[in-house]
Amino acid sequence: MAESVYILCAITSILCALLLLRGYRATRTRLLFWASLCFVFLAINNVILYIDLVIIPASSPIDLFWYRNTAAVVGMLVLVFGLVWESR
Repeated sequence: MAESVYILCAITSILCALLLLRGYRATRTRLLFWASLCFVFLAINNVILYIDLVIIPASSPIDLFWYRNTAAVVGMLVLVFGLVWESR
């Protein structure tokens, strides 16, 4: 059950990124670009989460915790940067 939630979250993030990029291409509003870039990183986070918790067995010494959290933090930082940059 959890596996399907991970996949649905990744698909949702990818779709949001694509729709935001499409909106950016149509209107050239830079905030849409920053939001789409944020969702790209959140999609990467969700894909790494799926790989870490489902594909790689728990007994494996490989831990992708820092990689997936780094992707999420970078995504949030990109969005905050875009919000601050566009508010000037």
